[in-house]
Amino acid sequence: MQHGPVVRRRKLGAELRAQRTAAGITSGEAARLVGWHQSKVSRIETGTSGAKPADVRLLLDAYGVHDEQLRGLLEMLARSDGAGGRNHWWHAYRGVLPPTYRDFISLESQASAMRTLETTVVPGLLQTPEYARAVTRAAVDGMPKERLDTLVEVRLARQDVLRGEPPLRLSAVLDEAVLRREVGGPGVMTRQLEKLVGAARLPHVRLQVLPFAAGAHIGVTGPFVIFSFSSTSDLDVVVLDHLTSSLHLERKEDLEAYTEAFNALLIHALSPEDSLDFIAATAAGV
Repeated sequence: MQHGPVVRRRKLGAELRAQRTAAGITSGEAARLVGWHQSKVSRIETGTSGAKPADVRLLLDAYGVHDEQLRGLLEMLARSDGAGGRNHWWHAYRGVLPPTYRDFISLESQASAMRTLETTVVPGLLQTPEYARAVTRAAVDGMPKERLDTLVEVRLARQDVLRGEPPLRLSAVLDEAVLRREVGGPGVMTRQLEKLVGAARLPHVRLQVLPFAAGAHIGVTGPFVIFSFSSTSDLDVVVLDHLTSSLHLERKEDLEAYTEAFNALLIHALSPEDSLDFIAATAAGV
């Protein structure tokens, strides 16, 4: 397990090495083409050193890589401060957001699809302002109002990925506890559930409820997120959130394990249609 920036450096280096190899160019030749020392190319490819977006553009030009989507993604990986993606609005919040959160937002903004298991709270991309405020306040007791307002503002701004063109494809499995836990009080929770009903009807959002009746399941170990990227599956990453940090898993075997776990959860969860009815009935107090 690695923190996000380290994962991204390694993924960037591996992809640049793959593009160089596909072009039939040695590392020495690549260095001469861009006017560097060979050791710089090697350090970037092994993830020992980071690369600036301008460095990435130079290398990809030398390798004859013209796929704009791939180029954009690799430039995003080169931005260790989290800039890039659909836009980099979160850059304005650098003094407020911890690096791990900025890194999460940058991945979320560039991903083409997101699969998530939530066992405690509604996914951030689907929260109402009132619900987001209640969750954030509970997470950090005694937070100053100004900081609380800013974090809620960020949470809501993140939801633009679901309204983009193309929008992020979201598939979420929600444990029944997510729907039953009264965050912010009955009124807030009712409006939150109503928002989930509306979101579930969007063509790019798939919600499935894992009812208590399903018993113990593979997700009892905790929530997780799988980000997928349209250019290459080699850049997919699993994110595990903890109280004070986030961990990213990039190994092929880890990705396969969490993908299999998510697919198993889909089997035990209610269908999207039944889940929509379940959420609506819960909102109505049935």
